[in-house]
Amino acid sequence: MGLEDLHDALGDNIITTTLGKVIGWGRGNSVWPAQFGLACCAIEMMHIAGSRMDVARFGSEAFRASPRQSDLMIVSGRVSQKMAPVLRQVYDQMPDPKWVISMGACASTGGVFNNYALLQGVDKIVPVDVYVPGCPPRPEDLINAITILQEKIKAQGITPKL
Repeated sequence: MGLEDLHDALGDNIITTTLGKVIGWGRGNSVWPAQFGLACCAIEMMHIAGSRMDVARFGSEAFRASPRQSDLMIVSGRVSQKMAPVLRQVYDQMPDPKWVISMGACASTGGVFNNYALLQGVDKIVPVDVYVPGCPPRPEDLINAITILQEKIKAQGITPKL
């Protein structure tokens, strides 16, 4: 009996709803980001780990250098065509469930750099959950994006893989 069969058999009763909320709460309050800083937005991303912004109070203090130990990829800065396959490889190495935040105008849409060498939005390579506008966005905007993502994760609960 798979997870989907179990979900169909039990439906939305008190046991599965409570378990789903507990799992969503645990996943949402312990998001570990993998930094993928490529340009000037990376400076603002580094700022949230400092004592002034203190992203640790949101459960994301463990910035990981290894994609196998993280479940959130923060892409900050412009992505070149040569870097796109590397970004996808890092994303594929992350364990499920995984999420992506696109930070800044360059990562989201290519920004002011509309040429052949740069990717016009990271969503052409990986699925993006939250976009952070700005050039570069302030650290407060990134923390806001993390809290928005946490609420999305908490609302998901247990979703069966199809």
